[in-house]
Amino acid sequence: MRRSNHYFRSAMEQPASQHAPTIASLDPSRISIIEAFGGTIKPLDPIGAEVSGIDLSSPDAPPADVLEALEAEMASRGFLVFKNEQQLEPDDFLRASCWWGGRQLHSTHGVHPATPDMNRHIFRLSNDRRHGIPAVGPQWHNDGSFLAETFSHSGYHIIRPAEHGGGTHFAHQGAAYDAMSPAQQEHWSRLSSVNSNSGVVHPMVHRHPVSGQECVWLHLGMTGAVIEQLPDREGYRLLSANELRDLCVRYNELLNEGLDRGYAIRFEYEANDCLFIDNLAVAHRAAPEAHAPADKQGLRIMHRSTIRGVHNLSPQDALPQFVDIYGPSPFGSDGVWQGGGLGFRWDEHAPMQN
Repeated sequence: MRRSNHYFRSAMEQPASQHAPTIASLDPSRISIIEAFGGTIKPLDPIGAEVSGIDLSSPDAPPADVLEALEAEMASRGFLVFKNEQQLEPDDFLRASCWWGGRQLHSTHGVHPATPDMNRHIFRLSNDRRHGIPAVGPQWHNDGSFLAETFSHSGYHIIRPAEHGGGTHFAHQGAAYDAMSPAQQEHWSRLSSVNSNSGVVHPMVHRHPVSGQECVWLHLGMTGAVIEQLPDREGYRLLSANELRDLCVRYNELLNEGLDRGYAIRFEYEANDCLFIDNLAVAHRAAPEAHAPADKQGLRIMHRSTIRGVHNLSPQDALPQFVDIYGPSPFGSDGVWQGGGLGFRWDEHAPMQN
């Protein structure tokens, strides 16, 4: 059984909800736990939170209740930025990265020659290829989308902020779900994406394991197919090229709208900032300025870490966790089924590198 493209377009064209998406306030009990340890936490506007007074260079991690409070706020507000008076050593940054999620580094990236001690757990990024890997992450995405369990968290240690700006955009995926109309929410809950490189299948809507929020999810630079469960729940089909293009455009618009509607932020780094994201709660992309040449924007250098996941992002109902994206489609020959590289190019003019 198949539905017409008209049905798909009708679902896509439903207007967004008019109520303001809600970002949870900081929890007073968690604030008390953090303050009792000597730290402070304050909300950023509109998402995220700033932490000070906790020494990331200490060889000893904070007590379990403090880490639990911080991690819960990260799940709720999307990310935490730690303000540091001194530049962190790379080992300090990596050790603090293991405070979260799977408590273990899970590194799948290449190592740039300028990486300190050629440490394989540091993904060194820059707008000058002599200093780091350039042009990474220009479209909305979540790190580790080629894994079943994805990365639970990612860390961003700013080694040198560009003199003229060039940060990261973060969008709260739970609030983005809330911003959609009920018709869109229902429709997207029946969609699952296929990673173009690994063939892993992820739901386009998932429930966050800590916050309990329903969150949207799609990698705009590494999707090879999207599978729709039919409205009667009796079968599946692939989205056509036009449908998949419309979906990616709408997802991009939804997260972009957060910058005006209060569920996304253009974050600019300051010297010595160390930022950790809940990778199941926020999508991110490099700001366009971050990729501007160093002679125009100023030299930018960042170290990224990725943390082992603890929750499989499993697809709905009877769909398998993995499919062979390089082989024939098990969902028929109609629709996009594209393995390898950057996947489906939903905008031929958009820069793609993730």
